[in-house]
Amino acid sequence: MTAADIAAAQDRQQIRKVLLSSYLGSTIEFYDFLLYSTAASLVFGPVFFSGLDPLAATVASFGTFAAGYVARPLGGLVMGHFGDRLGRKRMLVWSMTIMGLASFLIGLIPPASVLGSSAAIILVLLRIAQGVAVGGEWGGAALMALEHSGATRRGFATSFTNAGAPSGTVLGTLMMGLFSALPREEFLAWGWRIPFLFSALLLLLGLFVRARVSESPIFQAAMAKQATTKPTVPIVQVLRRPKNVLLTAFGSCAMFALQVTMATFAITYAVDQGADQQTVLFCFAFASFTQIFTVLGCGRLSDSLGRRPVMISGIVLFIALLYPMMQWWASGDGLLVLLAFVVGTTMLSLVYGPMAAFISEQFGTTARYTGASLGYQLATLLGAGLTPLILTSLYAAGGRDVAPVMWFLGFVGLISVVAIACTRESKDNELTRESD
Repeated sequence: MTAADIAAAQDRQQIRKVLLSSYLGSTIEFYDFLLYSTAASLVFGPVFFSGLDPLAATVASFGTFAAGYVARPLGGLVMGHFGDRLGRKRMLVWSMTIMGLASFLIGLIPPASVLGSSAAIILVLLRIAQGVAVGGEWGGAALMALEHSGATRRGFATSFTNAGAPSGTVLGTLMMGLFSALPREEFLAWGWRIPFLFSALLLLLGLFVRARVSESPIFQAAMAKQATTKPTVPIVQVLRRPKNVLLTAFGSCAMFALQVTMATFAITYAVDQGADQQTVLFCFAFASFTQIFTVLGCGRLSDSLGRRPVMISGIVLFIALLYPMMQWWASGDGLLVLLAFVVGTTMLSLVYGPMAAFISEQFGTTARYTGASLGYQLATLLGAGLTPLILTSLYAAGGRDVAPVMWFLGFVGLISVVAIACTRESKDNELTRESD
C-alpha cells in the first residue's frame, strides 16, 4: 500500500468518525430536547400546573416548551460566534455538556405540591438551558459533516446530523412509553423522571465520541488564511447580507411546525380521541425509527436532484395529506394512527434530509457556524416555538375542531415553499468561497 493509499484510508476513517460523532451527538441532544415535548404533552401539566383545568394545564405546559425554542437562536448566536473563531469541535463539547446536565436536573425537580410555583420557574430555566445547548449543537455537528465530506455527497453527509433528531425521538419516546405503562399515579410521581436522569449516561457516551474527532480541515485552512488579515466579527458578516438568514429561516420553519405537530398535538389529539396512550407513543416511536433511514435517503437524493425541489415536494405532500392524517389520528385504531405517523415522517424527511446542507451552503466558512446556526434556530423558533401552544388554543377555541389547526399549518407551509423558491440552488456551491 502506497503512502497515498494510507492517507486516503485515514481520511475515510476520519470521515466515518465525524459522521458517527455528528449522528450520535445529535441523537443525544435531540433525545434530551424532544423528550421534553413528550413530557409536556403528558406529564408537566398535572405535575407542575396541577391547580389548573387539564386543558389549561396542557397549554401552560406547552408555554414552558416554547421557552426552549426562544433560547435556541441565542445559543446559535453565542456558540456560532465562538465556533467560527475558536473551532467547531470545542463548541460541540460545550453544547453537549450543557444539554446533558440540564436534562438530568429536570428529572430532579420536585413537583408543584412541594415547591409551589418555584418548580415551574426552575423548569423554565432548565428548558432555556436546553435551548441554548441545542442552538449551538446543530450548527457545529452539521458543519463538521459538511466540511469533512466531498462536494458530491454533502447532502448525504450532513443528513447524518438530522438523522439524529428522529433517532433521539425514538429513544426518548420509547423510554417515556415504557414508563407510561406504570399506574398513572406512579408514572406522574417518579416514572417520567427516569428518562431524564438517563441523560447522564448519554452525556458520558457523547463526550467520549466527540473527543475522538479532528477539527474541520476547511475551517483550519480559513483560519490560517485569515491569520494575516484583521478578523471580522461573524455576526457582522452574516447580517451584512441578511437575505440568506431570512430565506433559510422562513424556508425551513414549516418543517419544524409540522414536526412538532406530530410530536405534541397529534399525540395529545389521538389520545383525546380514544387511542391508548402507550400505543400512540410506540406508533410515533416506530415512525420516527423509519424516518432515520428516509432522512438519509432524502439527503442523498438531494445530491442528485438539488435541495430545493426535494424540500418543496415534502412540504406540499405533507399539507396535501394532512386531512386524512387527522382522520387516522382520530380513529382510535392503532394501525391507522401508525399509518398517519409513518406518512407524516416520510414526507418531512424530504424536507429534513437536505435541510442541513441547504442551510449551511448559504454561508462562507468564516461565518458559517454563526449563519447556519442562526438560520436554523430562527426556523425552529418561527416554526415550532409557539406551534403547540397555538394549535392547542385553536383546537380548544374551535370546540375541539381540527379545521383551524389544518388551516394554520397550511399557511405556514405556504410561507416556506415561497421562501425556498426564492433561494438559489446550493448543491454545487464552492464551500471555500464567502457567501454572496
